[in-house]
Amino acid sequence: MKFIDEARIEVHAGKGGDGVAHFRREKFVPRGGPDGGDGGHGGSIYAVANRNINTLIDYHYARIHRARGGENGRGADQYGKGAEDIVLRVPVGTVITDAQSGELIADLAAHEQKALVARGGKGGLGNLHFKTSTNRAPRQCTLGEAGESRELRLELKLLADVGLLGMPNAGKSTFIRVVSAARPKVADYPFTTLHPNLGVVRVAEDRSFVVADIPGLIEGAAEGAGLGHQFLRHLARTRLLLHIVDIAPFDDSVDPVKDARAIVNELKKYDQALYEKPRWLVLNKTDMLQADERDQALQRFLKAYRWKGRWFAISALTGEGCRELCFAIMDHLTEKQAA
Repeated sequence: MKFIDEARIEVHAGKGGDGVAHFRREKFVPRGGPDGGDGGHGGSIYAVANRNINTLIDYHYARIHRARGGENGRGADQYGKGAEDIVLRVPVGTVITDAQSGELIADLAAHEQKALVARGGKGGLGNLHFKTSTNRAPRQCTLGEAGESRELRLELKLLADVGLLGMPNAGKSTFIRVVSAARPKVADYPFTTLHPNLGVVRVAEDRSFVVADIPGLIEGAAEGAGLGHQFLRHLARTRLLLHIVDIAPFDDSVDPVKDARAIVNELKKYDQALYEKPRWLVLNKTDMLQADERDQALQRFLKAYRWKGRWFAISALTGEGCRELCFAIMDHLTEKQAA
């Protein structure tokens, strides 16, 4: 299934039915009085989060959603039937905003969470409601209200505890394959990952966390270059970022320090809040280094990069260091949750 994480749709709630001005007319019942019923309410439109859906592809093609109008009132005190509501099922993590004003309408972060996105119109009043002691034959009634119409922007933000940052081919997809049951595509060329992948990392029977792998960033991503900028929103809900760096690139012209700084600069340009999230440095592909050079190469990188935070050295290909990293992540998340 194609991964779609953005969509624009139109929603049109139903119009309320009109009230009616009517008088009871039966044999042997002179001056029966007003008996015009109310119109039925128009159908409203709701959005409901569903954990069994993981893409907005349905709304990429079906862009207009209309609810039916309510029935008009009738004589003999008969009210018009209300129209059925429409329910739009969306993935958990969907943010709904008004496409014109930018107003936040709903942030559906839990299964079965429900939000009203377009309210149906109220039905009009029949002349039955206008009867008084001095106005026994009212001829007025009201029309049904129009339903709300909006253009909405649907934006999916994946619900993950940990997000992976890094240049293309840094080893993010290999890492998520090793530590979880996710099976993203892995190949020896850049931009192998074309859409985000989620994996559940289980460190014990009752201890697990969710990790998100997004396509690699490149310099200029905040201005739209490459693929990663399209998916940075998926890191917004994460509690920890892992910055994965290829410590042993094949090409001698590639500078890991320069690439690492470029990623952080793009993150800062895109969203200051994302930049300020807790971030750990993960130096990957240590299996490509000679055993006697490994420690020197790692220290040389850390000194040049001037990194003062927490860091780990791993080989996603062989799994070396990945278990220790996962346990450290689990402890960090548990500690933050307790605080």
